[in-house]
Amino acid sequence: MDITYLSSLRRRMRALHSLYEDATATMDDSHVNAVSAPGVLPIAFSLVHFLMIEDTSLAFAGGPAPLYSPQWAERMGLAVPDDGKHRSVDDMMAQRIGNYAGYLDYQSQVFAKTEEHLAHLNPSTLDDIVIGYPYPDNIASTFSARVGGANGITRSDALECWIYQHGLRHMGEIEHARALVGLGGMTS
Repeated sequence: MDITYLSSLRRRMRALHSLYEDATATMDDSHVNAVSAPGVLPIAFSLVHFLMIEDTSLAFAGGPAPLYSPQWAERMGLAVPDDGKHRSVDDMMAQRIGNYAGYLDYQSQVFAKTEEHLAHLNPSTLDDIVIGYPYPDNIASTFSARVGGANGITRSDALECWIYQHGLRHMGEIEHARALVGLGGMTS
């Protein structure tokens, strides 16, 4: 991989983060915790889920250790103190953010950690395999396994799939959910 790709990834990650910053700046706890219908997850789920996944995925992709701890869950006032990846929709219907300012602080720190890591990432390491093939069961059915090459998931695949593309997916959910709570979308 070359510096041109890494430069693009850095800009795209900053753009993704800016969408979350803009969205969260124009919402409050009544918006993020609203449930519009049974089975329709609150915005709180998408926010917390994506942010925790970004925080932990960066470490799996060779970055710094996660910031998340039980103390962060308490500070944010999370009704469900984990990312919900292995939980049912029924379980995650309960997700609420009790301290929105605490959530915003965690978001700011995770985004800064990711962008700082990318700013110093050596482009020659982007083709390094971070999860080899054959994949473990918890990876085998994921989108990143479909993207991974014959030898496994590279660092660039991991950053793209686990953070960038995952974040865009959940931003689409957030944009739709914002309409359900009386707010507008984020992009055109």
